[in-house]
Amino acid sequence: MNKLQLTTFFLLLLLSSTAASSPPPLPAQKTAPEGTRWAILVAGSGYYYNYRHQADVCHAYHILKKGGLRDDNIVVFMSDDVAFSVGNPRPGILINKPTGSDVYSGVPKDYTGSNCTADNFYAVILGNRSALTGGSGKVVDSGPDDTVFIYYADHGSAGLVGMPVGKSVYAHDLMEVLKKKHTANAYKSMVIYMEACEAGSMFDGVLPGDMNIYAVTASNTSESSYAFYCPGDYPAGAPPDFQTCLGDLFSISWLEDSDLHDPRKETLEQQYHAVRRRTAMDSENSSSHVMQYGDKTIAHQLLSFYIGFDDGAGATTSRIISTTTSYHDRRRAAATAAIPRAAPVSQRDAVLVHLQQQEKAEAEMKLEREIFRRKQADERITRIGDMLLGGHETAVNVMNSVRPSGHPLVDDWDCFKSFVETYEEKCEEKSSEYGKKYSRALANMCNAGVTLRQLIAACKKACPNNKLGKGMVNETISRP
Repeated sequence: MNKLQLTTFFLLLLLSSTAASSPPPLPAQKTAPEGTRWAILVAGSGYYYNYRHQADVCHAYHILKKGGLRDDNIVVFMSDDVAFSVGNPRPGILINKPTGSDVYSGVPKDYTGSNCTADNFYAVILGNRSALTGGSGKVVDSGPDDTVFIYYADHGSAGLVGMPVGKSVYAHDLMEVLKKKHTANAYKSMVIYMEACEAGSMFDGVLPGDMNIYAVTASNTSESSYAFYCPGDYPAGAPPDFQTCLGDLFSISWLEDSDLHDPRKETLEQQYHAVRRRTAMDSENSSSHVMQYGDKTIAHQLLSFYIGFDDGAGATTSRIISTTTSYHDRRRAAATAAIPRAAPVSQRDAVLVHLQQQEKAEAEMKLEREIFRRKQADERITRIGDMLLGGHETAVNVMNSVRPSGHPLVDDWDCFKSFVETYEEKCEEKSSEYGKKYSRALANMCNAGVTLRQLIAACKKACPNNKLGKGMVNETISRP
């Protein structure tokens, strides 16, 4: 073999090796649905110490707006009591990360204050204007070619998530609404992102795989989700003038990933893995497991089908593009590695962070009061369990048990709902995010055959004065 032949051979070998090691391009995909993109954004809490939920939702709005969704097709639920709260060090401004810009400006106020309710949420999903009470009247009036994106951020517990006013959103009630929407052929596909403690319980064993709905949750069925960008360690944490957390770990992970990447070149599946990796970067005790439920084939679609895309970014405007994984995966990995690390805080304990940041004497008094309330609440649910389940050891085992994956939280959802509402009424836990942790215990009482009459009798004994002592929420946080 002469020198020229030898050189040609090695060049061909090198080209062959390079081609074999390069990842194949993803198939060409549509970047937009045939119909309209719709979105519902829900911040399910109120008060300044829950700042992060409204900041998360406002950030999401701007991503959708940048993606080309019109205000007519974006419905926003938020109490709207934080931006101008006396506690906010920057009145009229909300930020979602320590060095971030304002995300509050321009956000529609469709359902705020007393109109931010579960019933209005259901009516908006169904496009049922006649069922609305107050608000802008905007609903998701979607058709069979349209996509729907729902993002929810708040506190939750086994089988339920909160709303600022009135009753909670229960897993079974939400699923009945979604089934009606599906039966009406009122969407082509739907994506739900849910930020809450034990959010997986809203879908595990409840959401079937044949409704063209794909759900991603911040946590599995039995763990906390985590607040992020909390006070301390600025610039990794909140600026010194803030006494509250600015975002939630799951939420800021998908929001910042969406800010960073072209949604025409990233699938829902890719974002799921990116978000799952980021939420798992901290210690085992301060991270949650991001989960997928429902129709997981939807995860292969591009993000742009749901959140739109910025057509002014200089990229091609074609509805059909080809994407390659390697460059975007490298960029995502590098960006994740560069994220400032701050300590996540359990959603249920974020209020304690707020109290710890206040003036020392006042903060110590409020903190002691809140810790006392929590201890008192724990003792009361323990006494109720002991009375109803045949002794302390049995009660602890029953109330804390977690069903296997794929099984719903409870067999009788009507029993569960009546138990939660009865407990809130008799022991005044409605105003406490901490109190939501007991929903699993109440579900397990239902599963164990406890009757409503028995629960009422036990509550009367365990909560004789029908009062836990007013929580710091209503006493110390002023609303504008």
